[in-house]
Amino acid sequence: MMLKMLPFKLLLVAVVLCFFEGDAKFGESGARRRRCLNGTPPRRLKKRDRRVLSPEAPGGGEAMCRGLYPRLSCCSRTDAQGLLHAEAKILSVTNNTECAKLLEEIKCAHCSPHAQNLFHSPEKGETPERELTLPYLCRDYCKEFYYTCRGHIPGFLQTTADEFCFYYARKDGGVCFPDFPRKQVRGPASNSLDHMEEYDKEEEISRKHKHNCFCIQEVVSGLRQPVGAVHCGDGSHRLFILEKEGYVKIFSPEGDIFKEPFLDIHKLVQSGIKGGDERGLLSLAFHPNYKKNGKLYVSYTTNQERWAIGPHDHILRVVEYTVSRKNPHQVDMRTARVFLEVAELHRKHLGGQLLFGPDGFLYIFLGDGMITLDDMEEMDGLSDFTGSVLRLDVNTDLCNVPYSIPRSNPHFNSTNQPPEIFAHGLHNPGRCAVDRHPTDVNINLTILCSDSNGKNRSSARILQIIKGKDYESEPSLLEFKPFSSGSLVGGFVYRGCQSERLYGSYVFGDRNGNFLTLQQSPATKQWQEKPLCLGNTGSCRGFFSGPVLGFGEDELGEVYILSSSKSMTQPHSGKLYKIIDPKRPLVPEECKRTAQPAQVLTSECSRHCRNGHCTPTGKCCCNQGWEGEFCRTAKCDPACRHGGVCVRPNKCLCKKGYLGPQCEQVDRNIRRVTRAGILDQILDMTSYLLDLTSYIV
Repeated sequence: MMLKMLPFKLLLVAVVLCFFEGDAKFGESGARRRRCLNGTPPRRLKKRDRRVLSPEAPGGGEAMCRGLYPRLSCCSRTDAQGLLHAEAKILSVTNNTECAKLLEEIKCAHCSPHAQNLFHSPEKGETPERELTLPYLCRDYCKEFYYTCRGHIPGFLQTTADEFCFYYARKDGGVCFPDFPRKQVRGPASNSLDHMEEYDKEEEISRKHKHNCFCIQEVVSGLRQPVGAVHCGDGSHRLFILEKEGYVKIFSPEGDIFKEPFLDIHKLVQSGIKGGDERGLLSLAFHPNYKKNGKLYVSYTTNQERWAIGPHDHILRVVEYTVSRKNPHQVDMRTARVFLEVAELHRKHLGGQLLFGPDGFLYIFLGDGMITLDDMEEMDGLSDFTGSVLRLDVNTDLCNVPYSIPRSNPHFNSTNQPPEIFAHGLHNPGRCAVDRHPTDVNINLTILCSDSNGKNRSSARILQIIKGKDYESEPSLLEFKPFSSGSLVGGFVYRGCQSERLYGSYVFGDRNGNFLTLQQSPATKQWQEKPLCLGNTGSCRGFFSGPVLGFGEDELGEVYILSSSKSMTQPHSGKLYKIIDPKRPLVPEECKRTAQPAQVLTSECSRHCRNGHCTPTGKCCCNQGWEGEFCRTAKCDPACRHGGVCVRPNKCLCKKGYLGPQCEQVDRNIRRVTRAGILDQILDMTSYLLDLTSYIV
């Protein structure tokens, strides 16, 4: 009998072992999920302690929370009570009944067995940057909460639904609130229980491909809405960070931000703060020969001067500046020369990107400004440049015009199109980049731009800008539906040294922090799309947070990401991140370059031209009333008389005894005494020369 029962017992033991093994595996995968705020496991309520209450039970408070989490709960934890008191100001019951119900539900998030993952980003590790005010919400639940409670929580929901849910909705497929059954289900993204299977799949994919991920390193924090980062190419390895309000700051190779800004035009810049408002400091481009001529070009929006009145909203202005002759870390504001002004009706689709190509020409990328046919009929001649790529030659010796037209422009001799236009048909160019080292010898220039699709505004596209093309009908290099509601942000072609895997890839993304790369196949010449994985575990210590505002590139070809943090009300919340390959040293030996100290301008024109401006080619163009090779000779019309000297335009310095603008009058108040001897004449001339010298100095 015992022998007959032996197979059954062995089978029973095997089942039990499998059960414990499976339970252990579940514990390993679920341990990260089931933790209270203080990191301890949730408490399993005993049967005699369970109160089977519905979520709508009267009284609310802990009784309601026990009804939502009747088996596993963190309600008895002391840290949960602390959180409840800390957030009493935000999670206070309002007069709105529906909003009050949602707030009571959210108060119970601290009782969730997944409380730690609901209130802390698991990617940030054990020491997150700061705790969230609310738990991570499921997407549809987040919008339901926003529209229900908007206006009932003073000072808390001062933003749009998309912006609010970008910060507080779970985007990575992880655990989100509510993580219990609800009757008010609005869609598949309303409850965490609906997508736990997808979460497990994403976790498995992440484990398989995490060895192919790149890391990001936080380089600078405390910035104010950074929109770009560029270098000047003078060997100093300085990084110039653009802030939307009108500041350009210098980030040194030693890792410091200079106290004084490189450029401060915040009084000229009209900047928008609402979501989607693109106005502000738009772009900065340094002349290829900046080390010698000190020229830089800036684009921004303004509503000053004669443009302040009219049916338009603002203008987009492109200005040339020159660096200070005495301080290489500051711009001489007196050297401003307006290049271009384009009137705009709306605050979106502005463009404004500036860059120099390998051909030495300046490229200006302009959006369509959302201008309709009715707008064009109402304001005839509003702008001939909207939706176009302009190509200008700034290396001109002409003093009366800021640029010349390259003879190779497609409309150089055209009477129907402005000769500045290189290509057209753009709608909303996010950011454009030129490849430093194009691999295709048949293409002299490789410019890639992110843009929206004119026929379908919900889709995005990547364009390769080619001479004379009309991108209203020209096929895109890549066209796809956006990863999320965030607009596309163009980046740079990586030509750095730190990562060999990323070399030659065009790095870009969208506002919500989804990143892609494009790489051209050497064999087929086709561009291949590939997701860019940014790891946050293992060898990666940095964690990316906040919407993407732009990309940057340093002098060594390394690529950076600019973002703002979660709070839109904090003024200095912007950050600069650097993309790093974890499979390579942070600074490989072959990538080390010595930074040269920034030098003052030493060209002949910059040293001697005083009453004019130097062209990028080194010619001194005189201001009105001055002449000579370096504009040091003043012109007086009519000329000075009786030995007077012209010291300023139409200003004569007269000899003793003469008056008037041209020294034409005799000063009769001075008694003339005949001087006998040459000594008195020498004294008179010496006194006159001393007066003249002191006046000039």
